[in-house]
Amino acid sequence: MDAMLYMIQNMGLWTLLEGCLLIANALAILNEDRFLAPRGWSFQEYSGVKRNSIKGQIIGLIYATQYLRVLLIMFNSLCIVVKLVSG
Repeated sequence: MDAMLYMIQNMGLWTLLEGCLLIANALAILNEDRFLAPRGWSFQEYSGVKRNSIKGQIIGLIYATQYLRVLLIMFNSLCIVVKLVSG
């Protein structure tokens, strides 16, 4: 219990940003043909589903992260350099 409390108290902004970067990476690698389309989450569904619904928002987020892959590569590179420099 004390170890968990200590870990939560020491989690800073950098750790939170790394977690968000990992989630963005996970969304960016989802393949539309193999994973999204069989489950009804393809881009064609996005145009038919109300964009304000939860499903429409998640589909939009997935496609936004896939569209910004170059930016994700730069953020990943920056994260790696900071980790190498800071230890």
